[in-house]
Amino acid sequence: MDLWQAVVLGVVEGVTEFLPVSSTGHLTITEKLMGLSIDDDSITAFTAVIQMGAIVAVLLYFFRDIVGLLRAGLGGVRDPARRGTQDWRLACAVVVGSIPIGIVGLAAKDFISGPLRSLWVVGVALIAWSAVMVYAERRPRATRHEADVTLRDALAVGLVQCVALVPGVSRSGATISAGLLRDLDRVTATRLSFFLSIPALTAAGLLELKDSLNGGVGLGPTLLGTVVAFVVAYASIAWLLRFVAHHSIAQFVPYRVALGLVVLAVLAITGSS
Repeated sequence: MDLWQAVVLGVVEGVTEFLPVSSTGHLTITEKLMGLSIDDDSITAFTAVIQMGAIVAVLLYFFRDIVGLLRAGLGGVRDPARRGTQDWRLACAVVVGSIPIGIVGLAAKDFISGPLRSLWVVGVALIAWSAVMVYAERRPRATRHEADVTLRDALAVGLVQCVALVPGVSRSGATISAGLLRDLDRVTATRLSFFLSIPALTAAGLLELKDSLNGGVGLGPTLLGTVVAFVVAYASIAWLLRFVAHHSIAQFVPYRVALGLVVLAVLAITGSS
C-alpha cells in the first residue's frame, strides 16, 4: 500500500466511522477503486487497525465522561454502596452491551473477513438497513434520557451492534437505531453508540494489528492511516453530536440508498464481485 492510499483510507475511515453510512462499506468500496485486494488478509487487517484512530478520538472527546465511568465502575466494584449512581449504571450498561459483539466477532471472524467482504453485500446492506433507520426514527417516542438507560437497553443495542459486522449496515446506524427503538432520545442513543464503540473497535484493531504490520501493508502506511483517521474522526464526532440534536438520522438514507444502487448497478454491468 502506498502512503497516499493510506491517507485516503484514513480520511474515509475518519469521516464515516461514526456517521450512519458504514465505514467498512466505504473502505471496501474505496479499496476496490484504488485497485487494492479486498480479499487480502493484510488489507482487511489494515481496515480494522485504522479504526483505532477513531477510537482515540472518542477517548479524547469524551475524556471526562469516560474517566467518570471508569471511576464509578471501579468504585462500585470495591464498594457496593457506590452502585446507585448514574455513572455506575451507565458503566455497567457499556460492559453488558459490549459482550454480544465480542462473542459474535470472534466466532464469526473468518466469515466476516471472508465471504462478507463483498461489494454485493455492501450494496444490499446499505439499502436494506436504510429501511430500519427510517422505521426507527418514525416509531419511538424518544421520552427516555441517559439517566434512564438500563442493562436491558444496553443488551438490546449490543445485540443489534452485531448486525453491523455485515459491511454496509453501519455500526453507528445500527446502534443509534436500536437506541431509538428503545425510546431513548437521539442524543442519548448516539452517546451510547459512541461508548459501545470503544471496546468493540479497540478489540477488533488489536486483534488485527499483527496481520497489518507483518503483512503487505507495513508500519508506515498503518501508522499514517491511523493518525489521519484520528484527526478526521474527532471533527466528525463533534459535527454528528450537533447534527443529531436537531436532525433525524434518516436524512442519511437517500445517500445510503443511492450509493447502494450505484454499487449494485456497477457490479451488475461489469460482472465484478
